[in-house]
Amino acid sequence: MYAVFQSGGKQYKAIEGQIIQLEKLNLKIGDKIQFKDILMISKGEYFKIGTPFVLNSTINGEIIYHGRNKKIKVIKFRRRKHYRKQQGHRQWFTKVKIININT
Repeated sequence: MYAVFQSGGKQYKAIEGQIIQLEKLNLKIGDKIQFKDILMISKGEYFKIGTPFVLNSTINGEIIYHGRNKKIKVIKFRRRKHYRKQQGHRQWFTKVKIININT
C-alpha cells in the first residue's frame, strides 16, 4: 500500500514504515504530523484518485531529523564581459517516518 501526497508544493510517494525527506517543516523532533492533501492511494490493484484530494484520508508521520543538504554552487558567467559571480546554497530538510496511511 502506498499513497502520493503534497507537502510544501511538492509531491511525495509514501509507504508505511518508510523514511522520507521533505522540505523543512517548523516542528520539533519527535512531534507527530498529519498530512491531509492526499492525491492518490493504491492498495494492490485498487486505486483511489482524488479530485484534487482524496476525502477522509490521512497520512500520519513522526519528525525524526532536521538537517541541510550538501552545498551546491550557483555560477553566473558572461564571457568577454569581465563578469563572474559565484554563490553557494544549502537547502534545509526534514526527515519524516511514515507511521500509517488511513483511508
